[in-house]
Amino acid sequence: MLRFPSKAKVERIIPKDAFYKNLNLKSDIKEKFVSDIKRIVLEFKLSSDTLNVDKGKETSEILVLSIELKKQEIDYRIVENIARQNAHKLIFLLNFQDKGQLAIFYNKLYKTNWIPLEEINLIAKGLNLDIIWDEYIEQITLKKNVISNTDNITVEEKLQKQDYIQKLQKEIKRLEKRSRKEKQPKQRFEQFTRLQELKEKLAQEKGE
Repeated sequence: MLRFPSKAKVERIIPKDAFYKNLNLKSDIKEKFVSDIKRIVLEFKLSSDTLNVDKGKETSEILVLSIELKKQEIDYRIVENIARQNAHKLIFLLNFQDKGQLAIFYNKLYKTNWIPLEEINLIAKGLNLDIIWDEYIEQITLKKNVISNTDNITVEEKLQKQDYIQKLQKEIKRLEKRSRKEKQPKQRFEQFTRLQELKEKLAQEKGE
């Protein structure tokens, strides 16, 4: 489970209508607030005072919202709209019974896999809130089995690289499936050649 210094704990329930009445939402998303969400709680306020670090140039505080669900699924447009229309840096902990996942919005919504709540953790590394926010983005968005050897590039560059790798992987799987079904020798050879090119690009991007 997420653990932060005790002085960062807030544990304040926020009425659902405080969100869907004050956000610019389509009617179907408002309905999802009622059907998908049991309650929303402001769990933690991470600031220079509560974490004993310096403020950042762009980050003065980070709020952790837990969203308790009525079932283990949610229309993620809800989370995206809360993040887009809120000036705060937000981390979302979605939970249902003993399972949970983290979500964060950084140009688009990223989320982790569902895992047992007690296994969910974030590590605050850094001397100021800008660095810590970037660390949280990386911990939630980056897939260790997809991207590595990226210490010298920015968070945005890491995510762009990860997106490109995932696109290559998806295209490789698509072509492999198509190639297995192809009967024409010429077409199979062309697909094989294209597959080799894509696999070489993938190996280069992953530093293999």
